Amino acid sequence: MNIRQYQVDAFASRAFEGNPAAVCPLESWLDDGTLQAIAEENNLSEIAFFVPSEKGFALRWFTPLREVDLCGHAILATAHVIFNILRYPKQAIVFETRSGELSVAKNGALLEMDFPSLSPEPCACPEILTAALGFQPLEVLAADDYLAVFDSEASIRAITPDHSLLRQLDLRGVIVTAPGSDVDFVSRFFAPKYGIPEDPVTGSAHCELAPYWAKKLGKNTLSAKQVSKRGGNITCEVKADRVLLLGHAVTFMQADLVF
Repeated sequence: MNIRQYQVDAFASRAFEGNPAAVCPLESWLDDGTLQAIAEENNLSEIAFFVPSEKGFALRWFTPLREVDLCGHAILATAHVIFNILRYPKQAIVFETRSGELSVAKNGALLEMDFPSLSPEPCACPEILTAALGFQPLEVLAADDYLAVFDSEASIRAITPDHSLLRQLDLRGVIVTAPGSDVDFVSRFFAPKYGIPEDPVTGSAHCELAPYWAKKLGKNTLSAKQVSKRGGNITCEVKADRVLLLGHAVTFMQADLVF
């Protein structure tokens, strides 16, 4: 079997920044075991597989451990491949996914993703969460992930989480966030039970972060930075029940999978 694979740095303006994702165009679906094995072999936080569909493309995402419902950086990487390498002629791409229909459009030099908003709700802070982070958050909310809010960017950068404790929490992962020093807000994201100790830049987390900070700051267009080791910048725009995420992507590698 011979499959073309691309590796793309998403939410990055040059290589070695942002979040790397693998992207594999397929003519038809392989069995789930093979897709998961390819994801495990790559050992990136996400790999995207897509096939042509009636409306555009059917798209699936896998971590090294399991399939997931939504992955922002990997859909950005996929759109980059389709627009810039496969030369897709239209202005926007429609993806059919486990999270419904999602679109990515050209917006000048940026790619604009249209995702469902996911507003987190206040909740009690699990004792395990505080123990895992080593600090007490100012407040904790929950949606797909726990959202732990702190007072400053310095506090976010200082966190060294206990991943064995984070793995015991019931939700997908943990987002930590605070006001930024040169952007509206900063964040980091941890999902060790999905095989991702720390994700460099997480588009799906900003579906939760953007509505929280839009309400907090009283503005619908926000500048964001995920302050992981690689780091990456995202512009977020909240529109009713949708969140638009804008970012750059660059191709790092092209390869053939032969097995």
